[in-house]
Amino acid sequence: MAVRLSRSREEVSRCADLDSKKGVGYRSVAYMGDWAYALDSSRRKPVVRQDLGTAQLFTDLAVRCIGPGRIGVVWFKKEPLVSAKDAKVRMPEGLWIKCDHCKEIIYKPEMERNVSVCPRCQFHFRIGARARVELLVDPDSFRELHAGVRSQDPLHFKDQKSYPDRIKAAKKATGMEDALLSGAATIGGHRVLICALEFGFMGGSMGSAVGEKVTRAIEDAIRERNPFIAISCSGGARMQESVLSLMQMAKTSAALARLSRARLPYISILTDPTTGGVTASYAMLGDITIAEPNALIGFAGPRVIQDTIRQELPDGFQRAEFLLNHGFVDMIVERKHLRQTLIRLLDFFAGVSGAPLS
Repeated sequence: MAVRLSRSREEVSRCADLDSKKGVGYRSVAYMGDWAYALDSSRRKPVVRQDLGTAQLFTDLAVRCIGPGRIGVVWFKKEPLVSAKDAKVRMPEGLWIKCDHCKEIIYKPEMERNVSVCPRCQFHFRIGARARVELLVDPDSFRELHAGVRSQDPLHFKDQKSYPDRIKAAKKATGMEDALLSGAATIGGHRVLICALEFGFMGGSMGSAVGEKVTRAIEDAIRERNPFIAISCSGGARMQESVLSLMQMAKTSAALARLSRARLPYISILTDPTTGGVTASYAMLGDITIAEPNALIGFAGPRVIQDTIRQELPDGFQRAEFLLNHGFVDMIVERKHLRQTLIRLLDFFAGVSGAPLS
């Protein structure tokens, strides 16, 4: 069996005549589109057809000329041309990540080695609560406390989903019982009580469970005479608990007042984002307030403020650098230097000789 393709009727006819003169046995020649012919092996007379349309028409033509059982036809499918600019680049999932700031494509293992900071523009990606704690504390020193404190649903709140369903989904996504991880650890040999909010758990929102765990951690610090460190990454108070979540603002602030009267240090670390009721309560009450570079820190969003006061906001409004210039934070520290900064601060508060702060 031989198959030929041609662009014109003349070429089809020429090939058919040539096959006929050579005495070639039955053969089918097909053109993708308008022309095709089948050669009758007994009469050696080519039959040329135009506008076949479908495979069935050509098959019928070949059967009439050659006879059933003796036909073999090959049909070709032409793939459409794809423009280079329309072609999508396929990459293995999970190996590359796009920086939200400089838009560069970064090799993910390289970024993780750089403590989840873009190696091109130094943009700080969000990381989970456990990852933050592990970056700061001494290896294998962290011990979680009050893990059994959980949010309830006293208001039976429901929007598009019920509140218990949202909590269940957040637990599955993060592996945590609520939005706060709290516990005891050592940093540079200094024992501390430390809390970290998990933004992946309902935006790190503060409900009654989060407020209770922060308060218990502060009370543990007072009882054990240890410094207290809080890492904030939150969208604010949890709306599903309404006034109960707002009560946590006063509750945590009152606990910090007791910590201050006990003359124990409180270091607050603000990451992107720290907003709403968390900013309006314990996050901004630190003896030392540290922010990560370019972190969004504020109460209401900039768009709400602009619409309220009807004035253009300055560049960089509510970013860490803006707050540093206006005295709201004490220092901005890159993530890779944060642990050493905490060690120097803890040495200073502990009265260790020769502990510089800069």
